[in-house]
Amino acid sequence: MQPKSKLKITVFLVLSILSVICFSVVASLIKGRWIAQFDSRVISVVQGMESPWLTTIMKCFTFIGSTPVVITISICSLFLLFKFLNHRLELVLFLVLVAGTAILNQLLKLVFQRERPTLHRLIEETGYSFPSGHSMTAFALYAALSFLLWRHVPSKSGRTIVICISILMILMIGSSRIYLGVHYPSDVVGAYLASGFWFTFCVWIFQWYMENRKHLPSSIE
Repeated sequence: MQPKSKLKITVFLVLSILSVICFSVVASLIKGRWIAQFDSRVISVVQGMESPWLTTIMKCFTFIGSTPVVITISICSLFLLFKFLNHRLELVLFLVLVAGTAILNQLLKLVFQRERPTLHRLIEETGYSFPSGHSMTAFALYAALSFLLWRHVPSKSGRTIVICISILMILMIGSSRIYLGVHYPSDVVGAYLASGFWFTFCVWIFQWYMENRKHLPSSIE
């Protein structure tokens, strides 16, 4: 294995560990005073910007982050990745990232069973609050697409555009959940950290396999 490749793999492993540690810290504090103060201050700022046009925008981003739309985008992405890249390993990685994040989110919600905020809701939602499902799936979906497209977009400007669009979608979908009053800010932060763990962990395994598959008995091409 080349030193550069080994460093790249190590970075993803370290990021995965850091994400778990940070998520554990946030999760351990969600019932504490400090998190309550943090949530209250952020909510007051975000919801203090309320206006009819911004509400419409935020509802659009929340819709984009909903399960039916995520499934639709995922299916279209799988089709395009297979048609133009024809790499089955990348399709497997994409599926594991997105589907695994959805499963992980449901498990974490059952573990923590945090009730949603009730002060000022602009839409109605059911289910537990921590971590935010929309935020987790948004992170997984757009981070996965960025990672896979980065490997095949030849120009630096093209890769920059891909990254910027992905960051925008992740941040706006997460922010929309706070603005619309259905999640605490700590729900969104926890979601990013949980999804960040799953993303970096899966990419770590993917990168390791890609570097070592020649030495393995069998592999998927």
